[in-house]
Amino acid sequence: MTAGVRTRVRIPLRLGGGVAVDAEAVTFRGLADGGEHLAFVLGTPGEVPLVRPHSECLTGDVFGSARCDCGPQLAEAVARISETGGYLLYLRQEGRGIGLYNKLDAYALQDGGLDTYAANAALGLPEDARDYTVAAQMLGALGVGRIDLLSNNPDKAAQLRAAGIAVRDRVPTGVFATENNVRYLRAKAEQTGHTLTLPGLAS
Repeated sequence: MTAGVRTRVRIPLRLGGGVAVDAEAVTFRGLADGGEHLAFVLGTPGEVPLVRPHSECLTGDVFGSARCDCGPQLAEAVARISETGGYLLYLRQEGRGIGLYNKLDAYALQDGGLDTYAANAALGLPEDARDYTVAAQMLGALGVGRIDLLSNNPDKAAQLRAAGIAVRDRVPTGVFATENNVRYLRAKAEQTGHTLTLPGLAS
């Protein structure tokens, strides 16, 4: 299935940490899952742009929840891509694809001792239900076939390559570890191979 660009509009972005950039937001038609995903054009993309597929996290991105590192990662990605030139793909895949309410249910189980993946499994849900087909479609609609991927997640690179996007390099993001999220980050490193070097925080 081929996707196409629907609308382009300029939006000034103001994020945490004093990140302030002007971006072009792009909407699409024909995405495989019918979702309302967005691309933000940041800086001046080159032949091999820097790209960050960022999964929506209402609690972290909007409300600044310290249980994850999503908000700081989003701000960092916008700043770094703006300097280099590229695209932020904002994907509506809350809670690694399980949805907001299920994510909060999983949080309740994590409070009882389960890690982020075991909590999903206890709810009868996938550990990670995200599918990056739409990300590849969005890049295709933007005329992008080769990228540097801003991500610590090897699965993003594997899925994008399988969907026909050439990933030249996987560029690690910063590590935003705190006492509140270190168990979450450690689970990502140990169970799904995220490239994270964690400080010696208590878990």
